[in-house]
Amino acid sequence: MSQPYILVLYYSHSGSVEAMASQIARGVESAGYEARVRTVPSVSADTVASKDPIPDSGPLYCTQEDLQNCSGLVLGSPVRFGNMAAAVKYFLDGTTNLWLTGELVNKPASVFTSSSSLHGGQESTLLSMMLPLFHHGMVLAGIPYTSPELNNTQTGGTPYGVSHHAGKNNSHTLSQDEIKLCQAQGKRITSLAISLQSLAVNN
Repeated sequence: MSQPYILVLYYSHSGSVEAMASQIARGVESAGYEARVRTVPSVSADTVASKDPIPDSGPLYCTQEDLQNCSGLVLGSPVRFGNMAAAVKYFLDGTTNLWLTGELVNKPASVFTSSSSLHGGQESTLLSMMLPLFHHGMVLAGIPYTSPELNNTQTGGTPYGVSHHAGKNNSHTLSQDEIKLCQAQGKRITSLAISLQSLAVNN
């Protein structure tokens, strides 16, 4: 049997979401699972995604198998007019076969985002990413207020999932609160994956 892993799947334009994915992966691995970090290709104006199997830099592009075989998912996208980026939506729209077979049912999932403006639609973007995951039957989890950074943060936060305020210069430097929240989210999804898999085995 292959080692269980949490899929940290994201699209990043300026580097902020990529920086968050790295910290979430640290949280996953500190909780005892492998973090499989993957991205998705950009989508052109005529809605065609790149077909290259390996991007110029960074993680590999996600495959259907990466998603199908994960023990949990943490999905990230920058804010695009209060919604997920087209590249993320394009990838999710291609997962109908996994929906038909129920491959993702009862697997834990969470979402994360970054925006250049403080009130630029972070929460609506997080909610937009949750919708297809609900349709897949995944178990959605946010960040509870028992994480003190959620009350202390002066930048990103939200109980719907961790977020980052990049500012007008699109800084991908995360605040200490944002780093801790990213890691807490990775740990939580891993903990839930372990618990849900234990229940499945015992039942």
